[in-house]
Amino acid sequence: MGKHYLPNVPHKEEMLREIGFETIDDLFSDVPPGMAREFNLPEAKGEYEVFLELNEVLSKNRTVLEMPSFLGAGTYFHYVPAHVKYLIERSEFLTAYTPYQPEVSQGMLQALFEYQSLIAELVGLPIVNASMYDWGTAMAEAALMSARVTRKNKFVVPKALSPEKKKILHTYTAGPGVEIEYVDWNENGQVDVEKLKDVVNGAAGVYVEVPNFFGMLEEELTAIGEIAHDAGALFVVGVDPTILGVVEAPGELGADVVVGEAAYFGNPMNFGGPRAGIFAVRNERKLVRQMPGRVIGMTKTEDGKRAFVMTLQTREQHIRRAKATSNICSNEALVAVAAAIHLATLGPKGLNELGEVILRNTAYLKKRLGEVAEIPFEGVNFKDVPVKFEVPYDVIHERLLERGIHGGYYLGKHFPDLGETALFAATETTRQTWIDGLIEALKETISEAEL
Repeated sequence: MGKHYLPNVPHKEEMLREIGFETIDDLFSDVPPGMAREFNLPEAKGEYEVFLELNEVLSKNRTVLEMPSFLGAGTYFHYVPAHVKYLIERSEFLTAYTPYQPEVSQGMLQALFEYQSLIAELVGLPIVNASMYDWGTAMAEAALMSARVTRKNKFVVPKALSPEKKKILHTYTAGPGVEIEYVDWNENGQVDVEKLKDVVNGAAGVYVEVPNFFGMLEEELTAIGEIAHDAGALFVVGVDPTILGVVEAPGELGADVVVGEAAYFGNPMNFGGPRAGIFAVRNERKLVRQMPGRVIGMTKTEDGKRAFVMTLQTREQHIRRAKATSNICSNEALVAVAAAIHLATLGPKGLNELGEVILRNTAYLKKRLGEVAEIPFEGVNFKDVPVKFEVPYDVIHERLLERGIHGGYYLGKHFPDLGETALFAATETTRQTWIDGLIEALKETISEAEL
């Protein structure tokens, strides 16, 4: 191609003439007046000056180890073994893109196949894709898939659903015209089964979570599945996979589709992302053919050797958009591989121990919180615990921050019926001394707020 160089003035003029413009400003003639403006940017700085300035900004952050945090509601502090980060930083994984050419992508394809295999065993369903964006989008894709499979346009979900998931669900279903029906919770903060019976007719799918947004374990999960199936709807279960070492897999309880969040394994919180959504289905043609996302399969080469390929490619970038099962185009493979490495490290025994520790820490947090405020729901909690206060929670939260403690997630804004209620969370990383310190701080802040 010859020597590389920047276009000089004659070249610019030649290019402008070629496209029928006189000046470079003409390239922006379609931009409405007032939209293009000068930005008041500071003068350029050297690399070291930028480093110092960024370091000063970053120093204002407080990590969960420097400031005990009880903020959960979908994002949790889990410990990630050191070797997980080391392995996913190998260039074979870190730089991997969509493995369109299996001949040069066997390592990544095998890693994703292992991820699918681990998740399949975990959730109790045999067919798993190579991940979605996150739990919320996986749930929304399940709603759309349910409508395609059943040819109905109603999806039933609990009212006790995170605000973020509600927004995602409405965004995904608005265009296709899938109606969202909410089912209220009962006195224990779980799906009201009797109210579910009243709205299930005509539903394409019924969705429930384990645990739900309030951290409650649904006691009538099997009954909910039977109600869905009796109405001709798919039974979709959203699950936090860190609980699956201590409860039965959703697939064993009748779930047709299981979604969830794989990034709880092997990935840091990192300001809420990136994530990797779980999506698994029963081995039925109508479900497998309609599931979104990419699927990695195992096959044999002409000479009989094991090989891995992308399969069932009636999807996204492989087919016309109108006929695709989904328009997901992001590559969440690295997050999924990290989850697979962490899961393989834990094994069945480690996963069971993880769930038990989280249950114990959650129970201790709930017990201690009950000493200073009202626990509105009876039952077993996992990670999240709702707590109702007699004084405005924003006052409590602000004063906890002043004491170096990050409080829970305020529910009153999105669930006004609950009043001054907040979700406080614990995981395997939560120390008992942190909980004890929180309770002492709450006693002080509540006393101050009541004065």
